This record gives sequence, C-alpha cells and structure tokens, in this order.
Amino acid sequence: MSEHTGRAPRLGRATSIILGVLAILVVVVIGFVVWTQIVMQGTRAAALAVWENPAVTVTDVGDAVLLEPSAEAGPAPSGTGLVFIPGAKVDPYAYLYKLAGVVEESGATVVITKPTLNLAFFDQRPLSTFTAAAPDVDTWFVGGHSLGGVRACQLAEDPAVSGIVLFGSYCANDLSETDLEVLSLAGSEDGLSTPEKVAAARDRLPADAVMIEIEGANHASFGDYGVQPGDGTATIPSSEVRAEITRALVGVLG
Repeated sequence: MSEHTGRAPRLGRATSIILGVLAILVVVVIGFVVWTQIVMQGTRAAALAVWENPAVTVTDVGDAVLLEPSAEAGPAPSGTGLVFIPGAKVDPYAYLYKLAGVVEESGATVVITKPTLNLAFFDQRPLSTFTAAAPDVDTWFVGGHSLGGVRACQLAEDPAVSGIVLFGSYCANDLSETDLEVLSLAGSEDGLSTPEKVAAARDRLPADAVMIEIEGANHASFGDYGVQPGDGTATIPSSEVRAEITRALVGVLG
C-alpha cells in the first residue's frame, strides 16, 4: 500500500512539470506570433500617391501586392519584373512609393510579397508563388530590403532569375560565381545594414555587381514606414531617395 502511495506523488509532480513546460511553450509561441503581427505600417500619404497615380495600377493578389503600368496612362509593359521582399515586420505597402517609379518610367512589373509571419526568414515558398501573379513577364529579377534581401539572395539561385536587387542588405549565400546582374543600394546613414557591413559582404556578389551608396539615406529610407530603432538619421527627404532608387532600377530593369 505504501509503495503505490509513494509512486502517485512522484507521477503527479512529473505531470505537473510537463504541463507547466507545455504551458510556457504555448505562451512563448503565442507571444511570438503576436509580436510578428505588430508591423511597421506604411506612411499613408506615400502609399496614396501611388494609388492616385494614373500611370500605375495597384492590385492586392493575396500573396503579394502587384504594381503594373496602367493600360490607360502607363508605359507599355516591358516584360521585365521584380519580385521584392519586404524587410522584417515592414508592411508591404510601405514600399509602394519607392518602387512605383520604375513601373511608371520603364513599364516594369513589381510584385511585393507578403512574407509568412511578416518575416522573410520564415517564408519558404518558391519564387513561382509570386511570379504567377504576372504571367506575361518573361524576365525576372528578385530583390528585397534588409532581411528581405537576404531571402532574395537565396531565391536568386532559382534558374528563372536573371538578376538581384538589394536595398540596405547583403547576401548570406555566395553568388560570386553566378552570371546574375546585381544592383546593391546602400544608405550612407544606415545604422542597421551599414555601408561597412554591405562592403564586407561584397565578395559574395559577382565582380560586375553595381554598388551604389545613396548619400544621406538611412535604413528606413528604402521604404516609407517611419523611424526604425537602431537606425541612423536620414539627411535627405524621401522624394530624393525615391528619385535615386528609380534611376538605379530603370538602369537595371528598364
């Protein structure tokens, strides 16, 4: 009788410990998911400027936001497209203003993805998930901002990709022996993907990669979503950064 009585308390304590650990894990997971949903929202005025631009059509296609030249007022579609991946916890719409210029000026198509849990690291969907939104495009580039650029480097290994575009970002994988066309934009005031970090990863890109530093731009300058912790202070307005981005993208996608 005493033997069974001794086992019961031990089993009860073990069960309590297991249930306690599971409860903690559930709380941690729920907390993490909630944290991923607290995104840096796009600046309303910047996004509205694109929605009201008669030369650009904006369409939410579920997995992504599609920017295309308008059939009524835009340039003829060029047949070139860019799949663009947002930075960590940044609203995809925060990139409308900075990316719409290349659509308006060159007729390129831009597909801004909606990463899983708002973090590109967790988004393992293939490139075809997003290129399917624009079946008439026959030449594809992939790009991204910050963590989105790191993921873009991984997707650049897809044989359908002709080139890669990086905004305040750099590759973790080695693409130096590829024939990809590469455009890397850095900001002189970027406090996160600093110019030094971008330069340190330069050897992972092809020798002919185009490296441009935008004087006065910080990390958040590559989108329009306000101040980001740890970033430097931008010394030029968003409109000037947009002009620099558009000029560089037209040179690659145009």
